[in-house]
Amino acid sequence: MRRILLSLAFGLFAAATMPAELKLPAIIGDHMVLQQKQADRLWGWDTPGTRVTVAFAGQSVSATAGGDGKWTVTLAAMPANSSPQTMTISGTSKIEVQDVLIGEVWMCSGQSNMGFTLNQDWNGDLEAAASDLPGMRLIEAPLVGTQEPQTDLKPGEKSRWKLSTPATAYRFSAVGFLFGRYIHETLHVPVGLINNAWGGSAAEAWVRRSSLEQDDRFKLLLANAAKREATLQSEKGKADFEKAVADWKIAAAKARAEKLPAPAQPVDYLTGNARPGNIFAGMVYPTLGYGIKGVIWYQGEANAGRAAEYRNLFPFLIEQWRREQGQGDFPFYWVQLADYQPEKPIPGDSAWAELREAQTLTEKLPNTGQAVITDLGEGNNIHPRNKHDVAARLVRWALVKDYGMKLPYRSPEFQSLAIDGARAVVTLNMFGSTLRTFDVAEVKGFAVCGQDHVWHWAKGKVLGKDQVEVWSDDVPAPAAVRFAWADNPVFNLYSNDGLPVTPFRTDDFPMVTAPKQ
Repeated sequence: MRRILLSLAFGLFAAATMPAELKLPAIIGDHMVLQQKQADRLWGWDTPGTRVTVAFAGQSVSATAGGDGKWTVTLAAMPANSSPQTMTISGTSKIEVQDVLIGEVWMCSGQSNMGFTLNQDWNGDLEAAASDLPGMRLIEAPLVGTQEPQTDLKPGEKSRWKLSTPATAYRFSAVGFLFGRYIHETLHVPVGLINNAWGGSAAEAWVRRSSLEQDDRFKLLLANAAKREATLQSEKGKADFEKAVADWKIAAAKARAEKLPAPAQPVDYLTGNARPGNIFAGMVYPTLGYGIKGVIWYQGEANAGRAAEYRNLFPFLIEQWRREQGQGDFPFYWVQLADYQPEKPIPGDSAWAELREAQTLTEKLPNTGQAVITDLGEGNNIHPRNKHDVAARLVRWALVKDYGMKLPYRSPEFQSLAIDGARAVVTLNMFGSTLRTFDVAEVKGFAVCGQDHVWHWAKGKVLGKDQVEVWSDDVPAPAAVRFAWADNPVFNLYSNDGLPVTPFRTDDFPMVTAPKQ
């Protein structure tokens, strides 16, 4: 009898937790944009066993809701279409998804410089005024950090597709919006942008935790995370955090009363943006499978102190996202770290330079590329406000590599070094362009060292379209050369197309960000 009652109770519980009616995830709704020229996956939930049919653009596809209520269908590839269409989904009930367009869909990810909104850009008011574009659609993922994969985005006003207007674009990612607008106005196709950036986020939070755990390269990262988790989950850790929150509330109330800036709220690591796997489970996982063209990424500041680790972590992130998304090696373009922090009078090591190097090395992956912006930052502001030029350099990659345009798109990169006595000649890969100096003829930004590994500023002279001669009177026998190797480098070497030379070093000296165990 007891067993029968337990079975009945379990059955009632299961019935209560199963979908009782047709339901769609937030990413599938009115005003959405479907990715053109590739199969588009759609899904939702309904009563288990229900036959669900999706009718759209002359297609009709069906699937049966499984034991967990989830159903999935795939629409055949379609060409771009700027005319709004209605999608009808029928199951235990019927949902009509209105105003659906077909075009290009890009995901905008990273930390605060991707989240940096259009209204904060130097020309944000003008950019917003030019953003009344019905063919552009915007959606944001609310910030959720968790270890449990979420089936849907957190409900709210943000997690709904919206038309681009001065009001909606004003609060959207500046880099994302400007990147998307270039594509929209250049290709004359609809564009959908998915913004899931989270300020201050660490790269490891964006990857499925179990994937990190299966790779020995990240043992130290996960060991440190486990220690922190154990401390915070202890009784003392919980009490300390509760006290910190209580103290913050008092301080914040006092600041409001005195009309002063509010103090920073204590960050809960357990539900925050640095814990391995948190953002993947809370914000990436709910949209996995929704058709995209590619990803643009602006992150790295939070990992700059662990740049040596980032050499493995960043390409791993890209590879894992591609595996999880199931669309092959989709385009993944990122913004290299900007110049930041005080300029230093003496050349030497730099954690930010090492992070930039890790980003450059990641270009070994297919369908990747970086926008170099070491001339667009602000020494006293980690959030430089010129986002228009950032987006312009980033979108060049997409317009050339994905949409077949003929444009300069790639910053010059180091190719080889030849040393003859006291002089070193650096050869750069110019990707079809030629070298030039900006502002003054003298080349700035180089440093050289001898076998003593002591760095000295160097003089430079452009020798032709792709070479620079470098020397220092203090280094009679140079052994290595560095360019723009600093947190906030001062340099003036560009391509004739206006793209700055990528920071580089010719040495393999120990990294200052190498883990200390």
